[in-house]
Amino acid sequence: MEKIQRPKGTQDIFGKDASRWQAVESCFRKIMRQAHYQEIRTPAFEYTELFKRGVGETTDIVNKEMYTFEKGERSLTLRPEGTAGVVRSYVEQGMSRWPKPVKLYYMGPMFRYERPQAGRQRQFHQMGLELFGLDTPEADAEAISLAMDFFGSLELPNLALEVNNIGTAQCREVFKQGFQTLVTPYLAKLCQDCQNRFHSNPLRMLDCKIPADKEIYDLPEIKSFLEKDFTSDECQAHFAKLSDILSALEIPFKRNYRLVRGLDYYTKTVFEITSTHLGAQNAVCGGGRYNNLVEQLGGPATPAVGWALGMERLVSLLGDLENAGLDYYIVSDQPEYAFKVAKLLRAKNLAVEVNLSGKNFGKQFETAAKSGAPKILVLGEAEAKNQQVTVKIMADASQNSLSLRELLGSL
Repeated sequence: MEKIQRPKGTQDIFGKDASRWQAVESCFRKIMRQAHYQEIRTPAFEYTELFKRGVGETTDIVNKEMYTFEKGERSLTLRPEGTAGVVRSYVEQGMSRWPKPVKLYYMGPMFRYERPQAGRQRQFHQMGLELFGLDTPEADAEAISLAMDFFGSLELPNLALEVNNIGTAQCREVFKQGFQTLVTPYLAKLCQDCQNRFHSNPLRMLDCKIPADKEIYDLPEIKSFLEKDFTSDECQAHFAKLSDILSALEIPFKRNYRLVRGLDYYTKTVFEITSTHLGAQNAVCGGGRYNNLVEQLGGPATPAVGWALGMERLVSLLGDLENAGLDYYIVSDQPEYAFKVAKLLRAKNLAVEVNLSGKNFGKQFETAAKSGAPKILVLGEAEAKNQQVTVKIMADASQNSLSLRELLGSL
């Protein structure tokens, strides 16, 4: 019978890879807990309208990449990103009435139909944070600094932070008029996506990854226009204060005037953290401010800032992690006593494996030697009768007997 294989663009995570994932998740939870963020878990699928309205109908995600299916009279979509669902929950669950700021974090699988490649799957995993209720550069600085703290705790090398300010909707009208005038002579040479965005969302043209198009956007007159900063005085003051805080925190960064991010909901601050170890698709983490999204999804006007990172890319940057390993391996022909001892040791937060094979002691010792446990507990009939244990130290092959009470008292 033909074997059933996993779907293209998915992966099984096990062994050492699972250990890396667990380490990343544990570290992330610790950083979030220390900064007083609460976990939120949203559904893996939502009504399609949420992503059309939240992510943006002109984005590649909505136009090309969503897994959408019809059920009854409603269209449902597997979530392609995390923020829209968190905002939907913020509105629906009445979190706008909570004391500000409301600070949330999430992690879980996302789904996009795209060509699988290294660090990019059709089912992938994100973790991220969202901060609601403050329109301050201080809030932006906390979001960015927590991302950098997280990466620092994982000891990730060769990271770079790029930051930009893309202003408000009013700022983008100023940008649109000037940018369209400059780009019009080159429009026929640009890719079809850029030509489509020229009318609907010209700022997104700067997110194009095609080298020939990027060369056009690097022309001196276009580059000069971008670096004049089309944003308002208030937005420029916001960015200046954010820059001061990042500098005070000794977080190195550079301003990238072409950084716009790939989603339509961003306002003011946007940022990316990249790694030189990832090739062309080098972004590890990205995010920014989205002051209009809560209102667009039916809630009260609420400023917000957040970021997300792809766990597959992040885990690929980690080296081999040491497994916690076993503390004890139990060799025994007395299963009732063996399970009792294991339970007592595990209650002391120790890792203990009991041989379950029922084989003779010789075969059990062979398995124990391969387990990597530094100590073997030998529990035979005499040990069970007298409530004792025989401890064999693997490093020097020495062994001694003591009472179970003495063993537990020494831990």
